[in-house]
Amino acid sequence: MTTTVIERKWHTTAEVAQMLGYGLSKTKMLVLTGEIRSVKDGRNRRILPRWVDEYIERLAREAEAEWSA
Repeated sequence: MTTTVIERKWHTTAEVAQMLGYGLSKTKMLVLTGEIRSVKDGRNRRILPRWVDEYIERLAREAEAEWSA
């Protein structure tokens, strides 16, 4: 018997807030301003894991640029 593991395809705003260690209000603002990309699914916003990674990578690049300047 084989076991299939289903990986999450997207996250809620609350899940992303918890992953990043941010408050829900801050995360919602990042989504509304486009800092973190999202898609509207009915009444909810959904965020792909790679979009969270893109946000983190952008922050890291900006921080590195500030330090090297």
